[in-house]
Amino acid sequence: MQAFRLARASGGLRPALVAQRRCLATATANHVDVPAGASAQSSTRVAPIPLSNVEAHWERLSNDEKVALHEQLELVQQKDWKELSLDEKKAAYFVAFGPHGPRTPTSQPGEGLKVFLSVAGLVGVTVILHQVIRAFGKPPPKSMSKEWQEASNERAIEQKLNPISGIASEGYSGKGFVQSK
Repeated sequence: MQAFRLARASGGLRPALVAQRRCLATATANHVDVPAGASAQSSTRVAPIPLSNVEAHWERLSNDEKVALHEQLELVQQKDWKELSLDEKKAAYFVAFGPHGPRTPTSQPGEGLKVFLSVAGLVGVTVILHQVIRAFGKPPPKSMSKEWQEASNERAIEQKLNPISGIASEGYSGKGFVQSK
């Protein structure tokens, strides 16, 4: 702490901090101007990444290179869009909307048949399970027989059930309570 106060009082530390702050404020992705006297931080300099065919080598880039490429594209996109080259436009589109990060496809090309066969197998298993349950289940109740349902129709007509639009109305042509075949 004493050494810090002495350096600050003598003015030795202050110019270096001011130069460092100025450097950080004016730094770009391609050029970082570090003064000779400032040794508090060593900045890693990433060479500009070529924008042609970014899609091909995106996966091989390190995270630092991806960030540098993103910053490089931000600087390029500040120009008029009509002045950008086709490679710059393609690179900007790929970095913004490409199939990486959260937009990575869940299935790879060629897995369609595998997905289809899996779904077909699951549907087959459910059909078999349904048939097994029906085979071991109880028979339908006697109120589901066709005779019972026809008798329900006759009783509804006798009681004049729903005389406006239902079974007891004039010219009714529906099946009424009959559901069985």
